[in-house]
Amino acid sequence: MPKNIPAEAERRQMIYVDATCPLVSKVHREAERQSSTGKHLFLIGHAGHPEVIGTLGQLEPGAISLVETVDDVAKVAPPDGADLAYITQTTLSVDDTADIVAALAARFPNIAAPRADDICYATTNRQEAVKAIAPRCDLLLVIGAPNSSNSVRLVEVAERAGAPSRLVQSAADLDMAWFEGVETVGMTAGASAPEVLVEDVLTVLRTHFDVTIETVQTRVEDVTFKLPRALSA
Repeated sequence: MPKNIPAEAERRQMIYVDATCPLVSKVHREAERQSSTGKHLFLIGHAGHPEVIGTLGQLEPGAISLVETVDDVAKVAPPDGADLAYITQTTLSVDDTADIVAALAARFPNIAAPRADDICYATTNRQEAVKAIAPRCDLLLVIGAPNSSNSVRLVEVAERAGAPSRLVQSAADLDMAWFEGVETVGMTAGASAPEVLVEDVLTVLRTHFDVTIETVQTRVEDVTFKLPRALSA
């Protein structure tokens, strides 16, 4: 969240819980570190996304320039003579981000990169898995919300990998007409989608079709995060 939000909560003597993902907080700290050395920052991300709003709000206005596309790289105008660095939203397309980073490096050869990749492991792993199964699928379902950046990116990745894809928030969004002539359906979910939504979709599909499930695993995720201090006390 932008720094002015907890500051205002403290001013009002309110109790607040910072539920920012630790991987997003890492980007915030990277922004502060690079800015403290006098660098102007580029943030690769989508305008208006809550994560982008929060990251922009870590520094003073004007300290970060938002870059959404490769075309933006040619138009962005950092302060004259400024040292530069970039950070990224954590839920972007890995391939799209690589193209933007390459364009930034071509225009600004001395631009500083983050100490580690900013795109979170959950986003990267799911995109990798979609690429692995998409060529085998007649249709690929992504379970997630339309305002979920990582879910929308999964739809895009699937389409580029050759699988027609649909974003559904729940089983209620399924249209049986989608499955006409379809033999193999792929399924994945956004990083924050509850498992129950996946199970609900499978239950509906089983009522209409003879379903055989094959699990494809490309990575093992064993990362855990602690609860915010206010909730674990």
